[in-house]
Amino acid sequence: MTSEQAIWFLVIGLTLFAAWTDWHARKIPNWLTVSGFLAGIAINTYVHGWHGAKSSLEGAGLALVLLLPLVLLRGLGAGDWKLMGAVGAFVGPVLFVFVLVGSILVSGLMAMILMARTGQVMATLRNLVVLVQGFFSFGLRPNPKVSLDNPGLLKLPFGVAVAIATLLCYGAALWHVHL
Repeated sequence: MTSEQAIWFLVIGLTLFAAWTDWHARKIPNWLTVSGFLAGIAINTYVHGWHGAKSSLEGAGLALVLLLPLVLLRGLGAGDWKLMGAVGAFVGPVLFVFVLVGSILVSGLMAMILMARTGQVMATLRNLVVLVQGFFSFGLRPNPKVSLDNPGLLKLPFGVAVAIATLLCYGAALWHVHL
């Protein structure tokens, strides 16, 4: 096993465990995300030296900066945000972007399935219109109707989407190497 494969296996393990806890408790614990963040930096520093440390910090920083507005708007949970920071620490900024895009696509698919299964397609689309109108009228401010704090809204375990996207990115990276 190469050091790159070891890094992938560690981040896959992290995201799978986060997915399991998010699915069952709708929370991702700090001990998991913080230790994942530190492990990502440590292993990349050990394997690649200062360049690895720099890449790890850039990946984590990119994740935390890009997703902070969603956390502040209460559209993304803090555990999900910290998980993405840990993923960025493991894979660096370039691969993080692929995991992020994959996570967004997977969570969108999960949302469509959940909306159809619960019969809340129209209510969800109305909430989306309210959210977009609010952004254009008032700027980026939290909307209590469309927030994680609203118990009546459908909520997804984003950790599951992150785990699936991480697995898909690993598969794509593996496939690319074998071409």
